Amino acid sequence: MLSLHLSELKPAQVQNYLQHAIAPRPICFASTMDAAGHVNLSPYSFFNMVSSNPPMVVFSPARRVRDNTTKHTLQNVLEVPEVVINMVDYNMVQQMSLSSCEYGKDVNEFVKAGFTEEKATLVKPPMVKESKIKLECRVTQVIPLGTEGGAGNLVLAEVLVMHIDESLLDEQQQIDQRKLDLVARLGGNWYTRANAQSLFEVEKPNLKLGIGFDQLPAAIINSNWLTGNQLAQLANVNELPSIDPSFNDERLKNIFQYFSIQPDDMEREVHLYAKELLDQHKVQEAWQVLLATA
Repeated sequence: MLSLHLSELKPAQVQNYLQHAIAPRPICFASTMDAAGHVNLSPYSFFNMVSSNPPMVVFSPARRVRDNTTKHTLQNVLEVPEVVINMVDYNMVQQMSLSSCEYGKDVNEFVKAGFTEEKATLVKPPMVKESKIKLECRVTQVIPLGTEGGAGNLVLAEVLVMHIDESLLDEQQQIDQRKLDLVARLGGNWYTRANAQSLFEVEKPNLKLGIGFDQLPAAIINSNWLTGNQLAQLANVNELPSIDPSFNDERLKNIFQYFSIQPDDMEREVHLYAKELLDQHKVQEAWQVLLATA
């Protein structure tokens, strides 16, 4: 394994390694305004939600590595402590990227990137009309992390108003994650797309405790075929299951019939069958299959 001491690397190298490894990162498409009324629109991938009560987000316009200059966004929020964060979906990604060009302070990136300004309800900077989710925010604090090139500046912002396109909502007026088609940033020129085809669900333990790896039977925990992810699914049940006499499975019967005198082969087939069931999120069925030979 390659081990890097970051203090021994140049800032550009550190940035390259970290941006490739810590990914994907959501994109803060920030519209801001200076005291003279000049509008700026720029994307930042050092961004995330950090609190829900109060509702707070943070993003970081870092000092440029090559010449230690600061971004117009940072200068603007220091003058007018307000920002609109426009979420970026796949239909906007090329325009969003174009807006990241280093235009002059008096140049409006809305115009350059072909976006439409939309008046916000509580803050001065305009919203991006084409964005399906917009967050009107008040900047509460700006925290410099250093004075050299590459140093971040944490912009803490309280979300005041959230605008959501109704096409993204389900029948309960909740956001349907599959409809957003969000994009996220990786290293270099790489992005990723979080659409319905790439999403998957992981069941949370919530208030009930999973039994954990240490409670799995030896024949299961020492499996040569089940992965760590699959063992974790089994260990996420609230109590160790017992054999269900009513469980009736034809494939399991066939495995017993064909491999009854070959215990090693039977174990392999049972575990491979359980593996398939776990990949289908059929945890209880997988437990019954495994308990048949555990």
